[in-house]
Order: sequence, then structure tokens, then C-alpha cells
Amino acid sequence: MSAEMHMRRALALARGNIAAGGRPFGAVLVKDGQVLAEAANSIHASHDPTDHAEMRAIRLASARLASPRLQGCVIYASGHPCPMCLAAMYLSGIEQAWFAYGNEDGLAYGLSTAAVYQRLAQGPQAPGSGLQQLRPQDEQGLYAEWRAAQ
Repeated sequence: MSAEMHMRRALALARGNIAAGGRPFGAVLVKDGQVLAEAANSIHASHDPTDHAEMRAIRLASARLASPRLQGCVIYASGHPCPMCLAAMYLSGIEQAWFAYGNEDGLAYGLSTAAVYQRLAQGPQAPGSGLQQLRPQDEQGLYAEWRAAQ
């Protein structure tokens, strides 16, 4: 299957999701030209704000391969991946993703994540990030325990 055919499938999944009451997002995860997983955004059904098409496809492909590492895989997404999905791609080893509709296309419909990208660009130490470290005074060794258990 060609890249365009994978993208057409992602778009078909997105349209099917609209018909099911969901958002216009679908994703197809491919390795060596073969589809490993495909999914649509399921926030409307699960009420889980992380239930994005790309995240679902990553979870399905990881389960299928019995590995959290997805090097060599490519994602085709109907919409611009949000920062969470992009981070999940990076963390799993996916280095390439294609999208049909950009953030500028989704802005008028409340479907752009450009503002989230802008906020993240300020860094985790920026005022208003909400991220703070709190380690109890007697806490130590958590990561060393993990390493020792490997």
C-alpha cells in the first residue's frame, strides 16, 4: 500500500468516527508497508481525554508486537498530532508521521492544539506551567531500586 492509501484510510477512519458521534481523527500505524494498527479518536465513547487516534494506534501496535519500541514505524493521521501524541511517538521510537489537516485547518473548529504547543515551548520551569517537584525529605533511591530489579 502506498503512503497516500494509508492516509486515505486514516481519513476514512476519521469520517467514520464523525458518523459515530466522535471527532474527525483517525490514524494508521505502518511498518515496512504493512498496517500494524489503525484507530479513531474515542474520547466521545471513553470520556478519556488521552483516547486519541494516534495513542490508540500506538497501544494496539505495541500490544501486537509485544514491545514498547516501534522503531521503523510510520503514523498517518487525519489531523496534526497533538503534543501528547507526538511525545508518545518519540518515546516509542516512531520518527516519522504524516498528517492531512494542520492546526491552522482546525483552528476555526476548536480542533487546533497550536496553543498547547506554544505553552510547552515555554518549558517546564516557566511560570504557570503547574509543574513542581515535591520529594519527601527521607525519600531516596527509587530509580536505583528500579535499576537493581532489571
